[in-house]
Amino acid sequence: MFTEIAPLLIVAVAIVLLLGLIMWLKLNTFVSLIITAIVTGIMLGMPLSKVIATIETGMGSTLGHIALIFGLGAMLGKLLADGGGATRIAHTLIDKFGQKRIQWAVVTASFIIGIALFFEVGLVLLIPIVFTIAKESKVSTLFLGIPMTAALSVTHGFLPPHPGPVMIAKEYGADIGQVLLFGFIVAIPVTIIAGPIFTKFARKVIPEAFSKSGDLASLGKQKSFKIEDTPGFAISALTALLPVFIMLISTVVDLLTGSPENPSGILGFISFLGEAGTAMLISVLFAIYSMGVKRGHKITDVMDTLTNAIYPIGMMLLIIGGGGTFKQILIDGGVGKTVEELFTGTAMSPILLAWIVAAVLRLALGSATVAAISTVGIVMPLLEASDVNLALVVLATGAGSVIASHVNDAGFWMFKEYFGLTMKETFLSWTLLETVISVSGIIFILFISLFV
Repeated sequence: MFTEIAPLLIVAVAIVLLLGLIMWLKLNTFVSLIITAIVTGIMLGMPLSKVIATIETGMGSTLGHIALIFGLGAMLGKLLADGGGATRIAHTLIDKFGQKRIQWAVVTASFIIGIALFFEVGLVLLIPIVFTIAKESKVSTLFLGIPMTAALSVTHGFLPPHPGPVMIAKEYGADIGQVLLFGFIVAIPVTIIAGPIFTKFARKVIPEAFSKSGDLASLGKQKSFKIEDTPGFAISALTALLPVFIMLISTVVDLLTGSPENPSGILGFISFLGEAGTAMLISVLFAIYSMGVKRGHKITDVMDTLTNAIYPIGMMLLIIGGGGTFKQILIDGGVGKTVEELFTGTAMSPILLAWIVAAVLRLALGSATVAAISTVGIVMPLLEASDVNLALVVLATGAGSVIASHVNDAGFWMFKEYFGLTMKETFLSWTLLETVISVSGIIFILFISLFV
């Protein structure tokens, strides 16, 4: 029995080691992650010759996806901030929703943006706007940051066109329209619970975290504007939301045409434009014009803005990449296989099993997408002899895959660094937030399963 669960015990030891290096020895987070990844690989019995190669793979696979988006997103955010667009958006939202309902303004905007954008893209796009709104409203960045990340995380876990729900739906053979319909029914109340409602609870548990202004250094030096000197709301909102519009158009075309595997011609071109990297690049080029050239700024000054946007995110990228190395060590070290063997042959309800397996894999491996996709192979045999609604199994898998994000997940480090939190504060805000999303999500899914 011990040998069967040994990999999971090693994961627990590795997490304790990582926390010890960061919290007690005060080592740099990136260095701590690399040390932990190496030690974990050795404890899992990986050949020494493969440990560093796995770490390099993990770093590359994580940053290969995130670095491009992060870099372009930081540029777009900085152009919005330095051009006055973020200030204009903040003032308009405050005026329209009112000071008392500013959280609802943020959560509504984040949910809409989150439908079309990957979590990382939405985060780097919204951070400068949320920070500006917090400054203008004289509230904590975390007060608005929790609802923002809740909305982004919910849409990432439950709603197509995000990669997890789409890929799982295809594997299970679920109707993507039903996934989208039931996904919205679940996502809206879960966002409210994990956003504005959970914020009230977090404020009582970690009041000191709500007194922090966030890591504004990650956005570079902030300019201040008189409202009359800022661009109009329409052009500012268009600049901020352009990547959303581009990706949304591509998504709608894909849904209407059945998402051909290798589209060509006009469909191929639209699909190319809808890629996160392409959409972000187009948006940055548009922002150079709308927030810079159009406003009479010298092109050299605008290029300085782009350069200054990148400097502050260097360490954050390394930390996120470090989280990717830890994740890859766990995957290649066979932790996922251990979880698969634990659940083989169970007679549990497919909906509940999908949630539990995805949750365990998420805790062990870190990546929500990897956890969700890995769950498919374990749950699929049960679906053949069951009449359960497949769309609900997809959503249950997504709900389980977002639970309890911690030190082996890039999202944990992004949240921690952006909002300038301690490890304890990050666990009691971000990790707990993700758990609330997962648990409330499966409760709503099980309720719906009583009727469909």
